[in-house]
Amino acid sequence: MAFGCAVDPLRIANLVSGKTLYSWSLVSETGGPATCSNGIVTQVNHALDDMPQADRLFVLSGIGVQKRNTRSLMNGIRRQARRGVQIGGLCSAAWILARAGLLDGRKAAIHWDFHDSFMEEFPDVHLVSSVFVADEKIVTASGGTATADLMLHLIEESHGGDLAAEVADQMVYNTVREANAAQRLSFQARHGIRNEHLSQAIRRMNETIETPMSPAEIAAELRISVRQLERLFGRYLNCSPKKFQLDIRLQKARHLLLQTEMPITEVAFACGFKSSGHFSRSYRSHFGCSPGQQRGKIA
Repeated sequence: MAFGCAVDPLRIANLVSGKTLYSWSLVSETGGPATCSNGIVTQVNHALDDMPQADRLFVLSGIGVQKRNTRSLMNGIRRQARRGVQIGGLCSAAWILARAGLLDGRKAAIHWDFHDSFMEEFPDVHLVSSVFVADEKIVTASGGTATADLMLHLIEESHGGDLAAEVADQMVYNTVREANAAQRLSFQARHGIRNEHLSQAIRRMNETIETPMSPAEIAAELRISVRQLERLFGRYLNCSPKKFQLDIRLQKARHLLLQTEMPITEVAFACGFKSSGHFSRSYRSHFGCSPGQQRGKIA
């Protein structure tokens, strides 16, 4: 999806303007074909080391990006950056650019599924939850249709808002988002909930995963009773605050196990568990396998 959303806005910009405003080539690390996660095989024009002069190089990656950080790939991207080529990262590619040292001290966007592991792996990068970042030397988009949002933004920047609007109309894309739009639906939008106390309680749970607050502490901060907090979770989510909080922590743990090489003990501490034994028991109860077995499934 990110690939189509990157290329087609450029094709349509050429079409509706009647000019060749953009041209592009496809590049892989070795020059061999690229296989998408949906099984489609794409022929490319060049190997990275042999790519022609370009204004921009967009790096695109998806699932399993952590295992694609080869030395030759890193060096090839760094060489293009040193030559003055503007670098961009689409979907999970911010991981590659961060590994190459190109995002330190900069804002970056990456698909929300990688947020937990990315923040643990690259603390010097200012990760944002918005759909794309275009006000940095290196632009990044979080994948999917966010890539189209970034491309429409760049078209508007170079050729004006009228052309960008025409391209969006041709794409039947009438919900173009600004850079600061959130990647995910808000909790309220997803569940149709408008209770401010419940929203604030869930926000605090997400903010304190490493050092979890007790339901009593959360209730006191919100100036409501524990009983009232429990009623809110029961009414809207059919579970207790304690169970909902544990689910959040275990979901983060799963992301870290699948997307990083952090030792299991460190994963446990990062998700608020005081012992690896407690973590392992909780994880097995929730996912049906131990943390080590979970990691072994992708080995």
